[in-house]
Amino acid sequence: METPLIYEIIGYAASVLVAISLMMSKILTLRVVNLVGAATFSFYGYLIGSIPVAAMNGFIVLINIYYLQQMFRTETFFKLLEVTTDSDYLRYFLNFYEKDIKKTQSGFKQTPEKDSICVFILRDMVPAGLVIGHPNENGIFTIDVDYVIPQYRDFKIGRYLFNDKKSFFINKGITEIRAYAGTPNHKQYLMHIGFSADDRENWYYLSLT
Repeated sequence: METPLIYEIIGYAASVLVAISLMMSKILTLRVVNLVGAATFSFYGYLIGSIPVAAMNGFIVLINIYYLQQMFRTETFFKLLEVTTDSDYLRYFLNFYEKDIKKTQSGFKQTPEKDSICVFILRDMVPAGLVIGHPNENGIFTIDVDYVIPQYRDFKIGRYLFNDKKSFFINKGITEIRAYAGTPNHKQYLMHIGFSADDRENWYYLSLT
């Protein structure tokens, strides 16, 4: 393969990476992919002898590294906020994110059952996650909605609620949590935060005892 063609391929690859990064909603992933794209562009500029291209993209690499360091050093604040099923804000939230929720949770109901437990997970005081479910007389809590808004989907909210704050459920007499995985991504999420496969297909459970 001729050298100019290799350089051209590197330039195209860098362009694709930068373009993909700009379409991402999660800030962390955007920064990482953009960093790789800018680094590739900087290398491309060096190869073709274009100092402005190499220098500008090298500067973008440094900017991404700086903000990534800030993100990892900053301590995240979490808080649970339980609301009633007739909460106005709960209704607004479900209406606003209805289409996105249905992508992973086809059984989603616009109006929660009256005995449902509804809890928002605040991340730096932003209502970033919502879990709705209903307990039965045997202490089993079945999740109806487990949703995180796009920019906060890094597993931190799930780990906080189902691991760090599992006492929230225990104090309500809940001994086990069950969830249905409607998509491969949802299944991966449940397994990542500690759920185990149930005997029933696509069902997962988390024991709190």
